[in-house]
Amino acid sequence: MKLLGKKGHQAIKNLNMAILTVSSTRTLETDESGKWMAREIGKEGHTLVTHRVIPDDFLAIGGAVLDAVRVERADAVIVSGGTGLTRQDVTIEACRPLFHKELTAFGPLFAKLSFEEIGAGAMLSRATAGSIGESAVFCIPGSLKACKLACRELIFMEVGHLVSHLRT
Repeated sequence: MKLLGKKGHQAIKNLNMAILTVSSTRTLETDESGKWMAREIGKEGHTLVTHRVIPDDFLAIGGAVLDAVRVERADAVIVSGGTGLTRQDVTIEACRPLFHKELTAFGPLFAKLSFEEIGAGAMLSRATAGSIGESAVFCIPGSLKACKLACRELIFMEVGHLVSHLRT
């Protein structure tokens, strides 16, 4: 394991990860963002424990996140989609009350990176992250470009380190 941080927390190299795609139009076969994340999770040395498509529904989203953490034993859950401003976008509202702690820097960091790529339209995303017990949960936009940005620049770089903190 690679040593990181001043307190000696070690990044965990092999995590169980879950992908939950929030969409009323996508299926597992048409979920390009989810398929890309699934491939990358494997390349990063992690195990994909579940990949599901969840409807834009408050209770379905919350239930799926809790199932991923409690039943599937995911160390990290990526929830993609439903982070925008339409009436149907309820991912943040469904996930935030479940967080034991919120990673308040995640959203601003994602917005900064998005702004550098797409300009002022970045303000329409409400990406966030937090912890549920010893599991990290990331709520990101569902577009392939946004998933690649969040995963490459933020999530995959720190998820092992983050989970090691949650376990102490």
